[in-house]
Amino acid sequence: MDDKQPYHHGHLRRSLLEAALGLIAEAGPHGFTLREVARRAGVSHNAPYRHFKDKDELLAAVATEGFDKLTGRMLRAMSRATHPLARFQQCGRGYVGFALASPQHYTVMFDMRESGACSAELTAAGARAFGALLGIVQECLSARVIDVNDATSAALFAWALVHGIAKLAITGRLPVHSRAAVLRFTDSMLRKSYFGMAPQPASHNR
Repeated sequence: MDDKQPYHHGHLRRSLLEAALGLIAEAGPHGFTLREVARRAGVSHNAPYRHFKDKDELLAAVATEGFDKLTGRMLRAMSRATHPLARFQQCGRGYVGFALASPQHYTVMFDMRESGACSAELTAAGARAFGALLGIVQECLSARVIDVNDATSAALFAWALVHGIAKLAITGRLPVHSRAAVLRFTDSMLRKSYFGMAPQPASHNR
């Protein structure tokens, strides 16, 4: 294949990302080469280097895209509700729903080894996703529907909960299999998590 082809490939970067996602679905985030990504994208083996210096940088781009998609999914889910607790639950559903819909992105986002390819863009995308979760926890605090000492710790707790559910679900280790069942389980666990953070009635000395 002519090495000049990439110059005429108007959507090269998008094609490479799509090819990488397809390969990740088959072989995981560490089971492919840039040469194979190029082959699947229908470009020369040198073409990926126009955008990515190595495989890790391509994976970082996939992860960055994933975090941005995750943030969008959570924000759209929260927009369906008005009460802070309902928005909190929708945020969690959005998180797990994203993992179910985009397991390739999700796997790269959280299984990619740390490297120099972890760019400022990736760091910022991850911070935006956590910021969406932290924002709804702070909203619940402001509305006094939860009572916690530290919003960040509460957001980390909620993140650990939905991340665990998502990871178990996409690896087939959760004993429920349909998307609807996974989301119902998510709702149930989020409700239980709320009970642990709900304001407690004042105690009175007898």
